[in-house]
Amino acid sequence: MAKKQHTILLLGFLLALFAGCDQEKKPQSVKNQKSTSAIKYATGFTVEKEGNFTVIVITAAWPGADSFKYVLVPKEKLPSVTFPKGEYDAIIGTPVEKVVLTSTTHIEPIKQLGELNSIVGFPNTDYISSPEARERVESGHIKNLGMNDVLNTEMVLMVNPELIIGFSINEENKAYDAIERVGIPIVYNGDWAEPTPLGKAEWIKFFAPFFGKEKLGDSIFTEIEISYKKAASLAKKATSKPTVLTGGLYKDVWYVAGGGSWMAKFLNDANADYLWSNTKETGSIGLSLESVLDKAQNAEFWFNPSAHTTYSELGEANPHHKEFTAFTNKKVYSNAMDKGGKGGLIFYELAQHRPDIVLKDFIKILHPELLPEKKLKFIKPLQ
Repeated sequence: MAKKQHTILLLGFLLALFAGCDQEKKPQSVKNQKSTSAIKYATGFTVEKEGNFTVIVITAAWPGADSFKYVLVPKEKLPSVTFPKGEYDAIIGTPVEKVVLTSTTHIEPIKQLGELNSIVGFPNTDYISSPEARERVESGHIKNLGMNDVLNTEMVLMVNPELIIGFSINEENKAYDAIERVGIPIVYNGDWAEPTPLGKAEWIKFFAPFFGKEKLGDSIFTEIEISYKKAASLAKKATSKPTVLTGGLYKDVWYVAGGGSWMAKFLNDANADYLWSNTKETGSIGLSLESVLDKAQNAEFWFNPSAHTTYSELGEANPHHKEFTAFTNKKVYSNAMDKGGKGGLIFYELAQHRPDIVLKDFIKILHPELLPEKKLKFIKPLQ
């Protein structure tokens, strides 16, 4: 009798064990208990909470790109879940502790989230300008991994990241393909393609879920949004609307900011009369010097004349620059004035994550009476 009971108990244990194994291997569904994070301005990604998991969809990693879909799973649940093959482009365990970044625009949101120590590698670390991040480069905590399009696979394997946040302008990503084949997931980020200031800044909500810091990401963005809107409302009180020219010559082509670009949005919100505001391009527009002179010779302000930072340099680059009223009246301003320790431009690393400060710079320049105590941060006069 005792032997029979023992046999029954053993059989029951084995059945429970096998049932448990079947349960672990069963593909998981994340279709229940959906809740979508509020993305108000960014157009390139979505975030959804689906049960215990977070699903991030990148809809515009670069212009014309197919969508990429990633699922984030708490690390303690990873061993017990599987997903249908091909449903996701990557499965990421969270919170992430070791990450490789590929664009300087990725650094500031990671810093804002208090996760700078998680960055273990970067392609061509000389581009990094953030003083805090540069300290980690100099101390060897952030390794130089080559160049973005030719990442050193051996170095990537050495730092052993849990994922790489990738940057690309098209589908030709051979370096990333090689790294994915050795089991390191690539997650594409398209913040650079966002056309509006608040849209770019809202990408902090893309980064936050990887570290389990969604609430912090939301609160950081909300503060920036409130500050930006307050500044834009202030600009509407200006009694003048100065005319503005942007850009400069590169190999005989003058590139101005398109009317649908984030730069044009700044100028509009700063209550400026941007002379190309009626165009639709979200990037730059290539024009001849003659056409720019014809339209903008008498513009009151000129912003971002290529990489030139002094009037003498600008005048020597092309004598026609001196024909612009903004040059004559010393009303030329640049976002290239401040550089990091290795020459990287501070503006391109930090500005898109603090659009409220950028907007206040423009207001201070265009309507100084509205912000009499403001000191310029990103946009400064040529020397």
